[in-house]
Amino acid sequence: MFLIKSMNTLDKIVAEKKMEVARLPKRVLATGDLRDALLEHGERRDFLAALQHPRHGNIALIAEVKKASPSAGVICRDFDPVRIAKEYEAAGASCLSVLTDEKFFQGSLDYLRQIRSAVKLPLLRKDFMIDERQILEAIEWGADAILLIVAILDDARLQRFHALATEAGLAALVEVHDETELARAMKIGASLIGVNNRNLKNFKVDLATTERLAAKMEDGRWKMAKTSAPSSILNSPSSPLLVAESGIHTCADVERLKKCGAGAILVGESLMRGGDIQKTVHELIG
Repeated sequence: MFLIKSMNTLDKIVAEKKMEVARLPKRVLATGDLRDALLEHGERRDFLAALQHPRHGNIALIAEVKKASPSAGVICRDFDPVRIAKEYEAAGASCLSVLTDEKFFQGSLDYLRQIRSAVKLPLLRKDFMIDERQILEAIEWGADAILLIVAILDDARLQRFHALATEAGLAALVEVHDETELARAMKIGASLIGVNNRNLKNFKVDLATTERLAAKMEDGRWKMAKTSAPSSILNSPSSPLLVAESGIHTCADVERLKKCGAGAILVGESLMRGGDIQKTVHELIG
């Protein structure tokens, strides 16, 4: 029963997104359109570089500005996105993730704009991207990176959205949950691969997911190099940076993920619930 409920939640989110994007002005976007929008709305901050060079410790923190979620309900009742963003920056986060979905996460695109004017860190628009017009939105409201969830995109849209974003100058965090999705992410040459430890089918969290897929990432690159098969991943200057997501609560969790190859962690709920953000961040990453 819980399995069905969880899948219905994801289906409802995507169905809502379809209605939202249907209300956007109709247009077909090219890379040049997005580049023009980037120039018009200010210089982007380098999201990937910020993760490659953590501000504190030897693992980068993407701290999430998150009020609520479908599984946890309201996480932070005294929610002030700008205050939270400033506290994350002062505590040593390398980048920020900002929830913009309104119906299910009580987020807002306006949070992106408010936070961008208040901090200097690169910003990720955390949302369910199913239409290229959402990439333009992300630029217009101040994002430096977008999230691409492999589970809700077919191969054509995954490839197009990734190419549009990266060629225009945005970073793209490509999120996977299992081996099949990982193979699809590596096939498009993703520089940033996020492993979500939360199972979309039953919402259970298991850090072993990152460990298992991290090993698959290394094995997959070795096999491609060994066969010299034509693939975009062979054209990448380095291996993808692995971002571990969900279920990260303690320093021991961080050490475990770092040991298996994670170069960054994305943490929201445990930071929002911790009360003292600076103390909680320091407990995680030192």
